[in-house]
Amino acid sequence: MQINVRVYPRSSHNTVSWSDEGNLTVRVTAAPENGKANDAVVKLLADRLGIPRSGIRMLRGQRTRNKVLCFKGFTSEDLARRISQAG
Repeated sequence: MQINVRVYPRSSHNTVSWSDEGNLTVRVTAAPENGKANDAVVKLLADRLGIPRSGIRMLRGQRTRNKVLCFKGFTSEDLARRISQAG
């Protein structure tokens, strides 16, 4: 399953939430240098969803705040439920 994600690096804390448009919003404390923020996004989502990091792949947006992530073995309902429960 693919989903659009908006990332806010250098935030004061790590959070995951849904935007009004139905996209995932991820705030990470890591700086957007040398892929640190991307790594932090994948780690945070994997921890929240209880899956290995290899279950999440970044399809687009390695150098922008707007990303497209692929979650292996998830439906949109599964993803929404797990993020709501973890948050």
